[in-house]
Amino acid sequence: MNKSELIEHIAQQADISKAAAGRALEAVLGGVRSTLKKGGSVTLVGFGTFAVGTRAARSGRNPRTGDTIKIKKAKVPKFRPGKALKDFVN
Repeated sequence: MNKSELIEHIAQQADISKAAAGRALEAVLGGVRSTLKKGGSVTLVGFGTFAVGTRAARSGRNPRTGDTIKIKKAKVPKFRPGKALKDFVN
């Protein structure tokens, strides 16, 4: 399912226009993005938790030349599914 299919699904399930469903989806995604940017987490009970983790600095290899390179530490978004979602899928 891609974003436009998700918007269509939201519009049908909530009995609203596609434009309103698109705005609602963008509002939700924007809220998640801004919270993660601030270092917080978003928990949707029964669905899962979006959080920010850190990846440590490490050394790697350039696949073309084989040279060792330094990879900087980075913040990465993470998602941990909730129990209800895991149970639903299985």
